[in-house]
Amino acid sequence: MRTATVRQAEEQALFARLARENTPAARAAVVERFMPLARQIARRYSRGLDLEDFEQIAAVGLVKAIDRFDPERGLAFTSFAVPTIAGEIKRYLRDHAWSVRVPRDLQETYIRLDRATADLTPELGRAPTAAELAERVGSTVELVLEARQAVTARRAVSLDQPTPGEETIGTLVGTEEAGFEAAERSALLDALLRDLTDRERRILHLRFAEDLTQTEIGERVGLSQVQVSRLIRQAITRLQKSAAEN
Repeated sequence: MRTATVRQAEEQALFARLARENTPAARAAVVERFMPLARQIARRYSRGLDLEDFEQIAAVGLVKAIDRFDPERGLAFTSFAVPTIAGEIKRYLRDHAWSVRVPRDLQETYIRLDRATADLTPELGRAPTAAELAERVGSTVELVLEARQAVTARRAVSLDQPTPGEETIGTLVGTEEAGFEAAERSALLDALLRDLTDRERRILHLRFAEDLTQTEIGERVGLSQVQVSRLIRQAITRLQKSAAEN
């Protein structure tokens, strides 16, 4: 198993080559190295939807992150890439995804109906009937009507939309629960912490949960401040690498 230092050196070499050559081959090498990270983020957001679509969007986000990344700033690429890839997926969900999960055959039927409507309207001089659309796309009237109904799921009603009274829809149906995101982050962190030793986990807890200084931690665990500092850096680096590989 490669050490964190070796992986970091390999990544630095890849970006150095990209900066030096700036060729499609150099960029492809970096993309290949970090595609597992992009796929991991895609899986996190797909949640039962078409994973292949999300992986393609994540790959687009990865390429953007590679093109925008500046190694001279001293920031780890994964720290820069994760929010960039996640942002690309969130934009896709906002602009293109269906608000409610609709069977793929109905989605595809609606797309064909949309095209057929655009073709038939100028031919007929009016909007086509369901029977005429069914004949054009080789479907049944029942499926045409069902697909038309399903299109209402393509865009959700905004929770900020006002009701006849003073309230908005959001105030009537519920409130924001900030704890969900915190719980998700906690579950991910717990899984990553299993890769650390008991001493590393304790030191991180003392530093970030109990907010002790490195000197105070050293007194607790019987180490010098320099040793504590080194262990914290090593543990954080290992966590970052584990997050990128899982």
